Amino acid sequence: MIFDPPLTTATLVQRYKRFLFDALLPDGTAMTGSCPNTGSMRGLTTPGSRIWMSEHDSPTRKYRQMLEIVEADGTMVGINTGLPNRLAEEAIRLGLVSDLHTYEHSAREQKYGRNSRIDILLSDPERGRAYVEVKNVHFSRSPGLSEFPDSPTTRGAKHLDELGDMVEAGHRAVMIYLVQRDDCDRLRICREFDPAYARAFDRAMSRGVEAYAVKCQVSPTQIRPTGLMTVDEAALAAL
Repeated sequence: MIFDPPLTTATLVQRYKRFLFDALLPDGTAMTGSCPNTGSMRGLTTPGSRIWMSEHDSPTRKYRQMLEIVEADGTMVGINTGLPNRLAEEAIRLGLVSDLHTYEHSAREQKYGRNSRIDILLSDPERGRAYVEVKNVHFSRSPGLSEFPDSPTTRGAKHLDELGDMVEAGHRAVMIYLVQRDDCDRLRICREFDPAYARAFDRAMSRGVEAYAVKCQVSPTQIRPTGLMTVDEAALAAL
């Protein structure tokens, strides 16, 4: 994912109402922009943080600037939840995620399960279907360790159960955790923040769902997937 033009920088004043943020430009001008992340953004909303924004000239947009990256613990962290599917597709094309790149066809946002849409549906005349769900990860509170989720997500637990259903129906099902920061080499399921999601993760793994965590390099010019990291070894070892 290339930012063209490159992102511009500012200083975060506050993020509020889930969709908005206030910031100060380098010349001291106050501005308001849109935030493409409705989650908690735990650890990424500290006033005074350096941020990077994309700029949009569309007359239908109320705010010209959109938040893309926040600096946390000296690391650039991508927060735009509209990018992970594209980044996951890129990781698959690059052959970073198992053998998913060998499927002949790929489609986005296909209906499946219980009134849901799968992020990426891979298909192949000989190998059948692979259902791929993508989750954005940006939370970290220990060096080298990324965690998901950073707040309760009943929707996320539902998706894990539906992936398990696909495996039992004879298909392949894959969970990709797209980590938009490059200071981590492990991903852990955050059981204390969402025990129900953790139980759903355990169920999904026991039913044959595959889980991968993709690491990304983040900069004001691009965000690109670079490889895999370890996924919750303790949980998988217990299965």
